[in-house]
Amino acid sequence: MLGLKLPTDPRWVNLAEKTLQEILTDHAYCEQKAATSCITLIQSFPDKHELVNELAPIVTEEWGHFRLVLNELKKRGLELGRQRKDEYVNALMAFERKGGSRDERLLERLLVCALIEARSCERFRLLSLYISDDTLKDFYHGFMVSEAGHYRLFIDLANRYSDPAIVKARWNQYLEYEAEIMTLLALRGDRMH
Repeated sequence: MLGLKLPTDPRWVNLAEKTLQEILTDHAYCEQKAATSCITLIQSFPDKHELVNELAPIVTEEWGHFRLVLNELKKRGLELGRQRKDEYVNALMAFERKGGSRDERLLERLLVCALIEARSCERFRLLSLYISDDTLKDFYHGFMVSEAGHYRLFIDLANRYSDPAIVKARWNQYLEYEAEIMTLLALRGDRMH
């Protein structure tokens, strides 16, 4: 469904489990950044009424996810660590076409958001299947379902505001590029991406 060209090595779950505070910290900040990205899209494209109406509840949902992860850290007696640079997201953003029309810039932003959500969904699925803690299996299953919906929403918005043939072609370019990113980044258990 997600179309990702290179699946995550399942051993990533074992690494994440060994650095639980770090992966939960990174997850929390990913949720915070997802809320911020939706706010930025709304601020940048307030005239795109369907986009505003569709993303406004996602802001609330992503911020709620941030709070859920904070609560999980607290329940486990763990602290929220410092935010770190997200090499994966920065590499995706470097692939965005700069300039172009306003609608072309919107398409680029929507596809980057869709890809981040797709990879997050895939990682949450792995955690929901393979992490040894049953409570965390359920915790991450909920996130997986949510991220799948967000991925689909960003693709739907891209198709609504751009020619679907252009969206499909550019999406395939992003998928190929993202697979390259995944081969270059070290498999780290302290990062969601």
